[in-house]
Amino acid sequence: MATDIDINRIQKDMFIEHKGEPYRVLDYEHVKPGKGQAFVRVKAKNMLTGNVTEITYKSSDRIPLADFEQVYSTYSYNDGENYYFMNTQTYDLVAVPKEKIEDEIKFLKEGLEVIVFFYKNQPIGIELPKHVELEVVETEPAFKGDTQAGGTKPAKLETGAVIQVPFFVKEGDIVKVDTRTGAYIERVKESK
Repeated sequence: MATDIDINRIQKDMFIEHKGEPYRVLDYEHVKPGKGQAFVRVKAKNMLTGNVTEITYKSSDRIPLADFEQVYSTYSYNDGENYYFMNTQTYDLVAVPKEKIEDEIKFLKEGLEVIVFFYKNQPIGIELPKHVELEVVETEPAFKGDTQAGGTKPAKLETGAVIQVPFFVKEGDIVKVDTRTGAYIERVKESK
């Protein structure tokens, strides 16, 4: 049985149910118009489809919390169809279907600690750490003068993701990447 909460107690990253499906609250705003009743505008991600939508509730509404579980896990391997994560508490292996985590795969490497989301005891997605450190495996060499200009060039990472990096980054360097935006943050370690 789902627990209901007053809409005014909503928080970012909370899991709610809307039209029988689980959503994760990305942002919310309490709106008090000059005329009429106050309302709450919620920006939420459907955890089954990945779609982001805006939902409006009256300030007097009660909303159901989703039957959600978050399990800290470590990425082990994939077989092409499923990605396998080991629960850090029980050491059980959990298979998450590839289509549920297509956006996250590009930053996933063996041994990475993630959170696996379960809805009604079924794995439906993962949350990566906010930043990951990955090796640059392919990029164009910098030319003299490029580094002064402050531009960027594409670089392929060990996971297959391609991101934009400054000209001074070279193959073998370890870079820190924001997993939410795919943006380069900094060079962590320079290759020899």
